[in-house]
This record gives sequence, C-alpha cells and structure tokens, in this order.
Amino acid sequence: MKPISYGRQHITEEDIQAVVDVLRSDYLTQGPQIDQFEKAFAAYVGAKYAVAVNNGTAALHLSALALQVKTGDKVIVTPLTFAASANCIRYCGGEVVFCDINADTYLMDLEKLRALLSTYPKGTFKGIIPVDFAGYPIQAEAFREIADSYGLWIIEDACHAPGAYFLNSKGQKQETGNGVYSDLTVFSFHPVKHITTGEGGMVTTNDPLLYERLLLYRTHGITKDPQKLMRQEGGWYMEMQELGYNYRITDFQAALGYSQLKRADSGVERRRRLIERYNSAFSRTDKIKTPVEEKGICHVYHLYVIQVEDRLGLYNYLREHQIFAQVHYVPLHTMPYYLERGNKVGDCPVVEEYYKHCLSLPLFPTLTDEEQNYIIDKVLSFVGKS
Repeated sequence: MKPISYGRQHITEEDIQAVVDVLRSDYLTQGPQIDQFEKAFAAYVGAKYAVAVNNGTAALHLSALALQVKTGDKVIVTPLTFAASANCIRYCGGEVVFCDINADTYLMDLEKLRALLSTYPKGTFKGIIPVDFAGYPIQAEAFREIADSYGLWIIEDACHAPGAYFLNSKGQKQETGNGVYSDLTVFSFHPVKHITTGEGGMVTTNDPLLYERLLLYRTHGITKDPQKLMRQEGGWYMEMQELGYNYRITDFQAALGYSQLKRADSGVERRRRLIERYNSAFSRTDKIKTPVEEKGICHVYHLYVIQVEDRLGLYNYLREHQIFAQVHYVPLHTMPYYLERGNKVGDCPVVEEYYKHCLSLPLFPTLTDEEQNYIIDKVLSFVGKS
C-alpha cells in the first residue's frame, strides 16, 4: 500500500485548465476572476458579501481589524483550534480568554460560555470566536442569543466547514457562513480543506460596513473609489486612508477556487459516505470513540477524529504501515506563548482529556474504498491487541 496522508487535495483537469486559462490572460492578480469567485462563494453559503484573501489567517486578522479590536480588548476563543483563531486577536493587541469544549461535539461549550460570561461584569468582553471544529457547525443561533445578551460580536471560524448547516429553532436550514447569526465568518482554502486555492481564504458577512472595511484593509488601506476619495486629481489618484495589509489573492488562485466550488457538494457527499464506513466498522469495538452528529446537523467532516486509550501507540503503529494519521490539536492554552500570558494546564480540563486520546484518520474525497479498508483493518488490529 502506498503512503496514505490524513488529508489530500483533489485537482482535476478542469481545475488545471482554469488556472492555465488565467495564466494566458491579461490579469494574474486584481482581475475579474476574484470577483467571480467571491460572488459564487457568497451564493454558495447564502451570504450577501464575500471577500477573498491570501489565506485563512489573513481572513481572521482582517475580521478582527474590521471589528476594530484594540489593545486590551478581551475576546473568548476555543482552545481546540489552530493557533490563528486566537492569534488574530493578539495581532491587534487584544487579550485571549479560553473557554473549554463540549466533550461530545468538541465545539466551544455553550454552558461553559454562559458560566464564564456570568462571572464578569457586562462589558468585560468584546467578542467570541467559536470554531466549527472538524466540520461540525456551531449552534450559531444559540451563540447569537448569548452574544446579544452581553453586547458581543461573533467571528465564526468555519475553516473546516464550508457546506455545513444546522436547523434553527424554527426548523430552518442555516448554512455556515450565511451571516444570519455571525457578524463575520472565515474560511480557509489550504490544500487539505474541502476547497483549495493552494493557499487562500474568504470572509463572508451581511454587514455592508464590515464588508467595506474588509476591502480597504485587504489592500494596504488604499482606495481608488471616487466616492470615497477626499480629493480628486485624475485617473491615477489613490488614497491610503487606513493602515492596511497586502492580503490579496491572485486571479489564478481564484480561478482554481471557482472550479473547485463547482464540485464542493459532491466532495461533502463522498466524505460522509466514508464516515459511514468508518463508523460502521468501528462500532464493532468499545475501544474506539467515534464522532457524534446530533439531529438537525450537517457535519461536513474536514477531519475524522477518533479517541483511543493508547493514542501514541496507534499513531506509531499506523505510521509503520504507511498510514499518516495526525493529531488535531494541541490545546492552544497550553502552548508556551499562551502559558506565558497567564494560562495554565488544568484551565480547560475537557479539551486536555480529549487531547490525550484524539487521532485524525485519513479522510479526503479521493480516498479509495481499498485504502479505507486497509486503514480500518490496521486500526482494529491495533486496538484489538491493546
């Protein structure tokens, strides 16, 4: 069996041709492909606006800038995430406070969030950054109710979850990123994600003011819009009105993303079929904890995370057999950088216990049934002996 990684991009001939067409065109960047991709992605998730950027970290940073996070602002973040979800607040001088996860969904725990907020005076916190970990959509309606009670904004980190949705209290389908409950939603197009542009990201929103800020901060804080200029000099004239960044995506990346978006739903369907096969196979033993999916949820499974007693042993055993599973993630509050800022081991006991046992098995649309059977066989072989 050839090596099997935990995730892998899926590039078709149509994708390649889309990129080649742009390479032969007049625009490699700041051209029409970006607008086309943004409009298509906004339509896909049901949002009014979408802003494409060069990676998911830039998307998070721009979101924090658009919400005007400043030095000393306190923001609540889940510890089960990649570092960028919290670092975007630190980039702006804000302070990160971690809220533990739910032991079943692995998402920020709503009850723990309520308890945390109730221990401080209203106005202590500015916002919340929950993460749709592994592709499981947060109950954004419930988060919105809590946020509104405390005057908080929400940046939803949906880097794992394009295509996910949940049913709200009225039974209505709510797509992740549609802007109904979250002020801003962030997506990533890294190669192992559902949609890839090589590197890339997107921010969606329904707020026109936030949208305009995202556009401005994405391009050095510079505008050429005649209606926004303080003075008029000629067609060349531009103004730097804010301190911004170069977070632009290229046209050939946008073309790849647009091509990939056309088969996003089929990719989710394949992932979910693979999940059914994994869950069915692992139901034969009580030594493997498999992911939950509550009623009214469409989990899109960026990751398939199991929990076992001997995680290190299984990790090494799989590698010996050319199966390159991964661990997602080391709890962020235990990283040296955040320990130096007053956090400590024991602050978030649920995620710390999860971390001792979690392992992400290979999952991507082009994973074959033969490869998956091989993975299942090796996992069951190991846990049967342990």
